[in-house]
Amino acid sequence: MTVNQIISKKGGQVHTVLPNLTVFEALKLMCDKNIGAILVVEEDVLKGILSERDYARKVVLKDKNSKNTLVHEIMDLDFTAVKPSDSIDYCMELMSSKRVRHLPVVDQNKLINVISIGDVVQAIIEVQKDTIEHLNSYITQ
Repeated sequence: MTVNQIISKKGGQVHTVLPNLTVFEALKLMCDKNIGAILVVEEDVLKGILSERDYARKVVLKDKNSKNTLVHEIMDLDFTAVKPSDSIDYCMELMSSKRVRHLPVVDQNKLINVISIGDVVQAIIEVQKDTIEHLNSYITQ
């Protein structure tokens, strides 16, 4: 299974913020949309990613104020992106090795979507169910 197949099942809505938005405003949007990370985009270019982890480590633990801190001050600039053609196994390997829960999906420098660890795990479970069904079908014939 590929990233593109995951995206086709989950839908194409991507939530983004501008880098000059306050962290508070970004967190409010994340809360409203029930998401754990949000992509930071400026002029259709992916600039970074802001996660709940960034907020906890770079605002709360440093005693900063989320209403006075801008997204670009704490966003992760060292994000890893994947392509629609990448496999779910590759995504799982990236997420494990880089210890991230979200991967932006980019095609020809254009932001397409974002996938989460939950999306990848769900896809792996689906593939395993299909394999089990095929094996059961083969055995019972």
